[in-house]
Amino acid sequence: MSGLSAFRFAEAFPFLAVLGEEACASFQPHIGFASIPAGQHVCREGDICPQLAIVLSGSVRVYKVGENGREITLYRIGRNDSCILTASCILSQTRFPALAVVEQAVQVAVIPAVRLREWVAQHEVWRGYVFGLMSQRLADVITTLNEVVFRRVDVRLAEYLLKLDAQQVQLAVTHQELASELGTAREVVSRILKDFERENLLALSRGTLTVQDRAGLQRKVQIL
Repeated sequence: MSGLSAFRFAEAFPFLAVLGEEACASFQPHIGFASIPAGQHVCREGDICPQLAIVLSGSVRVYKVGENGREITLYRIGRNDSCILTASCILSQTRFPALAVVEQAVQVAVIPAVRLREWVAQHEVWRGYVFGLMSQRLADVITTLNEVVFRRVDVRLAEYLLKLDAQQVQLAVTHQELASELGTAREVVSRILKDFERENLLALSRGTLTVQDRAGLQRKVQIL
């Protein structure tokens, strides 16, 4: 891990600009910079959190694994974002309750846990940043919970496929990856995809699928 340049510092912590250059300069030496490759777990359940990372580029997936082995995505951390579970664990000095894996190689600004606790205790601007982060992500987690508990899996799957299809024509995604995203079993996803294929909404092949009827999937999403 190396130090954080002035440019990267300003990019990661724009909210500190109100304090002026001198105050910002007092924080910068304590913040590091690191690059982490895709596929690496940065936190596992039960880990102590020694630092808080702010993502400058790339993405991290935070998820839980149930006793039955099923995964569910809690949220993703993208550019200029951070992990509320890590922040919460640092402030409460508890252990990480989920898993976090790098999906796309990340560059991160890193704040040591002891410094974060100190700054949150002493500076209103840091308290505002951390608590604002928590409130935003808490809303995301509650939305995910509502989706899993109250919405049909076929509706959620159609909605997720439409979101993916907006980014690429042929979707390179496995049934297990879709199941992990939605918090359900692979067999359930496979059955629904087969139903969608029979309805000519999409075409399946090994490791990929192609949406053929976006309007049809959109009608699925509109089902209450």
